[in-house]
Amino acid sequence: MRKYIVKRLLLSVMILFCVSFIIYTLMRCLPGSFVETRAMQLSQGAGAKSYDEWMEQLNASYGLDKPIVLGFVTWVGDALKGNFGDSWKYTVPVLDKFKEVIWLSFVMGAISFVLELIIAIPLGVIAATKQYSKADYLITAGALMGISLPTFFFATLLKLLFSVKLGWFDLYGLVGRNYAQLDSWGQLMDKANHLVLPIITLVIVSVGSLMRYTRTNMLEVLNADYIRTARAKGLSEKKVIYHHAFRNTLIPLVTVVGGSLPGLFSGALITETLFAIPGIGYTSYQAMVSGDIPFSMFYMTFLAILTLAGNLISDILYAVVDPRVRIA
Repeated sequence: MRKYIVKRLLLSVMILFCVSFIIYTLMRCLPGSFVETRAMQLSQGAGAKSYDEWMEQLNASYGLDKPIVLGFVTWVGDALKGNFGDSWKYTVPVLDKFKEVIWLSFVMGAISFVLELIIAIPLGVIAATKQYSKADYLITAGALMGISLPTFFFATLLKLLFSVKLGWFDLYGLVGRNYAQLDSWGQLMDKANHLVLPIITLVIVSVGSLMRYTRTNMLEVLNADYIRTARAKGLSEKKVIYHHAFRNTLIPLVTVVGGSLPGLFSGALITETLFAIPGIGYTSYQAMVSGDIPFSMFYMTFLAILTLAGNLISDILYAVVDPRVRIA
């Protein structure tokens, strides 16, 4: 196992290097950027230099006048030192802005992830053990509805019902108008109130796929020969389902869940943008729209690292959960 992990880490480093180069190339080839917008603004001042002169000066300041390969090598060297530059949009070091917004996304992602597991796995097991019953049809219909609903559409419905019609929650933002006048507990509850609809959105649009996956794998296990043998030996149905069937259903589930763990840190770009929640997803979207190459590069690379880490975690957990799996 140790040798396998070392090999996978080395392979992940190579993949990360290639992915980073592709991301850097795409960032450099974007049709519009902060530099062009800034150069246009500066050139319009009284007695200012021309647009071309400002473009040349700004490109030199940000290292964009170098060839792509040389610029990427420079970026990698700085990144290895923990220096990702200053955000063009937020005018602060990229890492400082990242630390400011990442934990909000993590809290939202963690709560959504736990709720997803609590809801999806039990309902998937119930649907499988009561196949073709009313409960199965109801759970399957709910799962398909959650899978089919686009995030922006479902979020809009929630805002229309609970914010516009009922007035229970604010439409946008993380804090209310009277946030500054509240005590510490009141401020905490105010933020929690603003996170209710985003978290519901994240749970509903993601719970369906895990529910269906659980049901499918549970049905496959329940039809296995050793389950029929366990029933033939006179074991209770509860023991057959939860001691034998469910434990083997966990094997593929762990793979899926392990791959989902990095999502706790990556943020929910669409949901955060729709509700104007200043997490890593919303912040990165604003950076990308404004052509903020330093922050966008860091965020994309961060996502690549999370994806590679998630795949490695899934493989390791698969071997831990299933003693039959041995990685040579």
